[in-house]
Amino acid sequence: MIRAVDHVRQMAAYALADLGGEGTISLAQNESAFAASPKVVAAGQAVLAQMRLYPDPEWTELRAAIARVHRLAAKNILCGAGSMELIGCLIRAFAGPGDRVLGTDYGYAYAASATAQAQADYVKARERELTVSVDDILSSVVPETRIVFVCNPGNPTGTLIPNSEILRLREGLPADVLLVVDQAYGEFADAEHDPAGIFALVARGDTVVMRTLSKAYGLAGARAGWGCFPPQIAGEVRKLLNPNNVSIPSQAMAAAAIRDQAHMREVVAKTAAIRDRFAEGCRALGLEVPQSHTNFVLMRFASPEQAQAADAALRSEQLLMRGMGGYGLNDCLRATICSQQIMDRALTVLKGVLT
Repeated sequence: MIRAVDHVRQMAAYALADLGGEGTISLAQNESAFAASPKVVAAGQAVLAQMRLYPDPEWTELRAAIARVHRLAAKNILCGAGSMELIGCLIRAFAGPGDRVLGTDYGYAYAASATAQAQADYVKARERELTVSVDDILSSVVPETRIVFVCNPGNPTGTLIPNSEILRLREGLPADVLLVVDQAYGEFADAEHDPAGIFALVARGDTVVMRTLSKAYGLAGARAGWGCFPPQIAGEVRKLLNPNNVSIPSQAMAAAAIRDQAHMREVVAKTAAIRDRFAEGCRALGLEVPQSHTNFVLMRFASPEQAQAADAALRSEQLLMRGMGGYGLNDCLRATICSQQIMDRALTVLKGVLT
């Protein structure tokens, strides 16, 4: 068992205090390298006159757009102020003192924080080569386990297990254990791994699948996430959600973003091209870089001291990456993919440290 990481405070530190002054470029927050669709901006502007009203508590337009694109039942979709809100409410609804939430070695840290808030115990199953291991998850389940939380693709590793492994995991779990599949970076993997089979698990009544618009859709500032929930699970989670949790502009922009799938796919393709070029450049310098299926890369250095030296050199050039000490990866840095020019600049700094 572990103590939860103060994930919210850590994120705030990178967003504000650690930026290092005017001109510093953050490669630490996994924000999109590219702007949201122009249709998204127009949709947000069009509803500003409605701000005297409360937001639609049923997220009607946004739910309909999500349901249409992903071929889901709108009634099974819940929306939140980012997927973080949904994760927190779900864990509080189904775990408490004496219960366990089972994650993985390098799973999304906020799940541990939310578990601590629920006064439950967060336990980590071993990952193999920075990748989720279904066998290790199944062997870690005990009678007190209430929720299994899997981030796929993973954050901060960027690694991915195939959908067939998620299906095997679900089949191997007891029926009374809720499986939560966090697909915050799912759009970066959808072209190779059709998510339909994972969404279909929701019909069993024991699985939740979550996504966000903060990454591929470029709406981190709008705070809009969603999940597909079995009806009974959704009913309990809704009791904890703020009924006016997603603002009017955010709902309008999120719906427009979902409808503009062509723009999203273009962003994913451009991001992946820059990502893979940067990753290859890092490997050429001798760094270990697992294949990423997200909008970031994890870089493993020869030692924690070398990682610290690289971090210091990058900061001196006003480039801020994310240290991974909170995950026990003291020899790693994580880099959000930015423009090609910025990534080339970062690679030049790394080359100066490593050669």
